[in-house]
Amino acid sequence: MNWDPTLLMLSLLPSGAGFALFLYGRKQQRWPQLVGGLVLMVYPYFVASVTALVAVGLVVGAGLYFLIAAGR
Repeated sequence: MNWDPTLLMLSLLPSGAGFALFLYGRKQQRWPQLVGGLVLMVYPYFVASVTALVAVGLVVGAGLYFLIAAGR
């Protein structure tokens, strides 16, 4: 396990946003937000570098944006 302080602090951003998205998706019964929130909360546990954390976060965020824009 990597205990890099930068990685630990940066992992709070997608996790916090994922938690808020998860709560919103659960309350509004919106599946893309619910699943996107879960992914954003969990993936920081599995990345080992700041670059990977940012890259995966951008990919998940862009995918969620396009799903919502498509009307899902």
